[in-house]
Amino acid sequence: MTWRAPAVERTVQLRDLGVLSERGTLEGWLTWHRETLLVKCAGLDGEQLARTAVKPSALTLLGLVRHMAEIERWWFRRSFAGEDVGEIFTGPSDGDEGFEGVRGDRAEHDVAAFRAEIRTCDARVAGRSLDETFPSVAGATFSLRWVYVLMIQEYARHNGHADLLRERTDGATGD
Repeated sequence: MTWRAPAVERTVQLRDLGVLSERGTLEGWLTWHRETLLVKCAGLDGEQLARTAVKPSALTLLGLVRHMAEIERWWFRRSFAGEDVGEIFTGPSDGDEGFEGVRGDRAEHDVAAFRAEIRTCDARVAGRSLDETFPSVAGATFSLRWVYVLMIQEYARHNGHADLLRERTDGATGD
């Protein structure tokens, strides 16, 4: 049987985000965007997830999943938490952040790695203050709050790409 990306049961509803604390709002929006990327992949097999559907771009749904796993790791674990962990999908200096090397036969593994990275990132920031800061590699200082906002915008941008890729793959539209 061919593996297909599983359906996603939303854990966050947008209507519930308007009355939460600052932390709850940031976590809620980030969770909603993470789930949206998985919704865009749901029901597709590995070959469909690895397909370049919007020529001439080489972007794929699976590439977006891999990229976001790398971005999660970079900001939450390597930058904020100071962990000495390498990249998930790519070599240490290739700079592609998960977009290159996408293979349909590795889709199940890659989606699982994305989900695992999210769990680990959430564990690293649990209980940490949004005001806690860290120095960036460029010498700027950022707060955990800033990382949440950055991640929300990163997902929002790439979920727009995922909308187009999914529609071109099988015609599916929606959130």
